[in-house]
Amino acid sequence: MDAPCNIAAALPRLAHAHPARIAMHCPGRDGRYEVALTYAELDARSDAIAAGLAAHGVGRGTRTVVMVRPTPEFFLTMFALFKAGAVPVLVDPGIDKRALKQCLDEAEPEAFIGIPLAHLARTLLGWARSARVRITTGARAWLADATLAQVERAGAGAGPQLADTRPDEIAAIAFTSGSTGVPKGVVYRHRHFVAQVALMRAAFDLEPGGVDLPTFPPFALFDPALGLTSVIPDMDPTRPARADPRRLVQAIERFRVTQLFGSPALIAVLARHGVHLPTVRRVTSAGAPVPAEVVAAMRALLPEDAQLWTPYGATECLPVAVIEGRELEGTRALTEAGAGTCVGRPVPPNEVRIIQVSDEAIAEWDDALQVAAGQVGEITVAGPTATDSYYNRAQATRLAKIRERTADGHERIVHRMGDLGYFDAQGRLWFCGRKSQRVMLADGTTLCTEQVEPVFNTHPQVRRTALVGVGPRGAQRAVLCVELERGVAAAQWPRIEAELRHLGEGFVHTAKVGAFLHYPNPFPVDIRHNAKIGRERLAAWAARRLERRA
Repeated sequence: MDAPCNIAAALPRLAHAHPARIAMHCPGRDGRYEVALTYAELDARSDAIAAGLAAHGVGRGTRTVVMVRPTPEFFLTMFALFKAGAVPVLVDPGIDKRALKQCLDEAEPEAFIGIPLAHLARTLLGWARSARVRITTGARAWLADATLAQVERAGAGAGPQLADTRPDEIAAIAFTSGSTGVPKGVVYRHRHFVAQVALMRAAFDLEPGGVDLPTFPPFALFDPALGLTSVIPDMDPTRPARADPRRLVQAIERFRVTQLFGSPALIAVLARHGVHLPTVRRVTSAGAPVPAEVVAAMRALLPEDAQLWTPYGATECLPVAVIEGRELEGTRALTEAGAGTCVGRPVPPNEVRIIQVSDEAIAEWDDALQVAAGQVGEITVAGPTATDSYYNRAQATRLAKIRERTADGHERIVHRMGDLGYFDAQGRLWFCGRKSQRVMLADGTTLCTEQVEPVFNTHPQVRRTALVGVGPRGAQRAVLCVELERGVAAAQWPRIEAELRHLGEGFVHTAKVGAFLHYPNPFPVDIRHNAKIGRERLAAWAARRLERRA
């Protein structure tokens, strides 16, 4: 029989080959790194938890909400669930509480594992009413059936627990960030996780033995499969922009971290801190376009031969394409002239194609859907990590997935990224913005956020801008919301507005921006990456402002 298709299958192998190697370092409540798990401990303890969960009825196929902070308990629980063939349900806890309840209701969980505060919220707010098994990480089984420690003790000594999971079995339900609507539960099958490991290893030339600082906890789950040691940062992963750079640097220096992953907001924090990181050989940043100035500032802190990668992808499909920082810096002038953001070349064996822009469902693939070379359209991806459905969201699945019969007679899913972009003459993919956030003017012009905003973001007193459309689609007014740099007085806005208008007149597409509005607060951003601008909220605000002016 073939080995199980399971991301946790690497643990027993590593525990046998390198039992004393540290799998992860975790900070305690006081921030000190006094907790470490070897591969042998991670393997044995996750086996015990898997066996203990089985005694409570949590096993193969059991949908299980996990609301645990990035502590040893989180990683032990996740690997135990993977080994058991259960289905972890992951939702960002920081999203709007009504959206969170909707996500949990849609997932129809049968079990709930969480910190005491999560169980209190579950009880008071009616989360996950379908959960029949409730486990707490607390010291007492308050509002729960058992503690995780009791579960582990019950399964101690049970031996290996790795289920013989097959490639198409559901491995997890991971909810999107919800930056453009209510989060959707992406159905991950075991083959998707295994493929992600293979693609990341090839794309970033990852070798076993490195030390990783993953500032987005779920990414740490890939480290054992890649043979890496994880150093869990002392920070709130839902607030990367507020991370303390001194603590991050101390962890990097203490454990001689060789690579780190972070959202653009997190990388910006380190770049502003300005401390050199001589041990770091690789930085990866994803979740939103990384500003070229952040890339340049971060690269200046790394060794000359270090690499800074900005992969492009989404919860539904990752990685899709990658670009290294040096090449990205070389495209900066084009970006500032309205070309969009270069996200690099597709990661083999992904097949990336650009199709005509449509808001309608497309049931079957047709080559006639593709646009001419260099034309902006919707980005689609077919490949081993492209997921095939959303859980309990049939309409969303229809809108995002296309069935394709390949030349060899097989059927595959083509994922519609919901992003607009094009390929340049060098075969590089350019991101132009979200399809749902495009602005469609009465003269037939379509404006894309990532082709308009960078032109105006070059103004020295502007922190960032957001293009929004006000009015009905097809007859919208293009409005630029502007967030000024810290310390710039609002009284300077009339002058800055005039200068922005002058900037816009330099390009055909930006000259069509009809109104400029100073937004007095920091822009609303998504909870996961603190980088994706909430343009829908800004559009509503802009509409109210313009209505008052009329």
